[in-house]
Amino acid sequence: MPPLFSKVPYVPPDAIFELTKLYNADPSPQKVNLGQGTYKDENGQPWILPAVAAAKEKVRDANHEYLPILGLAEFRARAVELLLGNGAEVIKDGRVASCQALSGTGALHTAGTMLYRAAQTAGRDIPTVYITKPSWSNHRQVFESVGFPVREFNYTTSDNSGVDMESLTETLSQAPAHSIFVFHASAHNPSGWDPTVDQWKAIGKIVQERELFPIFDAAYLGMTSGDFDTDAWALRYFIHDLHLEAAVCISFAKSMGLYGERIGLCGFVTASATAATAVESTLAQLIRVEISNPPAFGARVVAQVLGDQGLREQWAGNLQTMSGRIKGMRWALYEGLVEFGTPGEWKRITEQKGMFCILGLSLNEVLHLREKYHIYMADSSRVSIAGLNPGNVRYVAECIDKTVRDFRKKD
Repeated sequence: MPPLFSKVPYVPPDAIFELTKLYNADPSPQKVNLGQGTYKDENGQPWILPAVAAAKEKVRDANHEYLPILGLAEFRARAVELLLGNGAEVIKDGRVASCQALSGTGALHTAGTMLYRAAQTAGRDIPTVYITKPSWSNHRQVFESVGFPVREFNYTTSDNSGVDMESLTETLSQAPAHSIFVFHASAHNPSGWDPTVDQWKAIGKIVQERELFPIFDAAYLGMTSGDFDTDAWALRYFIHDLHLEAAVCISFAKSMGLYGERIGLCGFVTASATAATAVESTLAQLIRVEISNPPAFGARVVAQVLGDQGLREQWAGNLQTMSGRIKGMRWALYEGLVEFGTPGEWKRITEQKGMFCILGLSLNEVLHLREKYHIYMADSSRVSIAGLNPGNVRYVAECIDKTVRDFRKKD
């Protein structure tokens, strides 16, 4: 009999984390990391939000007892209110079920597990989960790991000039009833293209008519426009105006800079208070099996920020600072490429939103930037705008210009 693990296949490392590993090992003083989506300040350093720093001081003497299985009650209540708005009817009616989760990834996995179990209980065929193409690299494997079949549909136009509404509406219209669609609530990762208000309304109409189930991945709320309520518009429209059942998965990694604390929330809006109670009881069972109960410190920090009026106002300013710096770096990169006269169309850099954009470079050009100029970006030429700062943005623009010209000569 062969050894137990002799047939276990080798799984290649995650591309983005491997890129960061290569960057960290690079001794060049000119190296630039445009791969991982973490916010950096104008000096290229991690930024501890002032509101978060103040909240940490207030909770520093908290005890180390276990939290309840569903998480810190204060955190859950304030996070749900933040997501859905003050005085939301669905909250008053008791139609929201929630649990603390291990950031956005854990929230999505919990949501998927809940939906898989709900389909089984209802005696339905396991629905297909639809994700955008391109999408966050973890979406497919999160839902496939639960057991769902996953399908992609074209989200951006072939020239990457915006949302491909023809493909999107066609996919929505042809998907079987009860299919699950993963929507990016704002700042689509990695394309940077978000639907307009009118496009969201058209999407919502089909979702409602076709009885589809929306999951909103809300990783960047507040960082897109600098205003949390503005960025939460789409998910609130689906829930409050269209009266749809939905799942919302929020992470505070980006919006509060709590990357390592892994603080997220998985929420479900249901058709009745009875259903919400049942869903929450199942969520408790799922959490108990997976992690028993969630981490406390980060949840206390978020609850403190959201529950203290002064800190909440300070956090709102912090969001504007982050959003404003990202927008400024978009323009700086664009203006640098224009100044160098770099061949190509670069205006989309300023038109896209959030932390990422796709430059449209070839794989060979991306590898050339990495090997010759020590500039690290994803193979798709996805760029983390937050990795740019006043000290490196001109260098990046100049190297992109040289690379594009070199490869155009070869072609």
